[in-house]
Amino acid sequence: MKNPKIEITNTKILSNNWYTLKKVTFNYQKTDGSWETQEREAYDRGNGAVILLYNKPQRTVILTRQFRLPTYINGNASGMMVEACAGLLDEDNAEDCIRRETEEETGYQITQVKKLFQAYMSPGSVTEVLHFFSAEYDKSMKVSDGGGVAHEHENIEVLELDIDQAYGMIATGEIKDAKTIMLLQYAKINSLV
Repeated sequence: MKNPKIEITNTKILSNNWYTLKKVTFNYQKTDGSWETQEREAYDRGNGAVILLYNKPQRTVILTRQFRLPTYINGNASGMMVEACAGLLDEDNAEDCIRRETEEETGYQITQVKKLFQAYMSPGSVTEVLHFFSAEYDKSMKVSDGGGVAHEHENIEVLELDIDQAYGMIATGEIKDAKTIMLLQYAKINSLV
């Protein structure tokens, strides 16, 4: 159901290169009943999924490390980010997407995943809803080295870390990725590992 206090009057595509950047003009009814016109830009890159792979007996998690240009141009000197495995849904449902991304990025072929929650990661400017998952892994599920897909120009390092080490990397600033922090905190609060 649409919000009766919002009326979109114009949408202009500013960029349709990698994903779509739109400038949206809309009327917004304020709490005093008056209306005002506002303009905002919204970046539509599709929805995504992210997963925390964990091994309870070993007390380990699988994370990835890769270069992220936006962080580099905003002060991250190396541009490298330690993250949970993630990807865009494209045409898949969230569960199929995260199974595919897990195998491509980490080399683990998982079958059972648990949906944890979903969240908007940057609702002031990005349309993406991110679906959060967890799954147990063990060495028998390893089918390749992972590292990503060449045609997508991915160059991903797979990390197997002790859960306490990974959790400590939040405090040291080695992990600055919001989705990964959320999953590690979920694991800690819910005693997954």
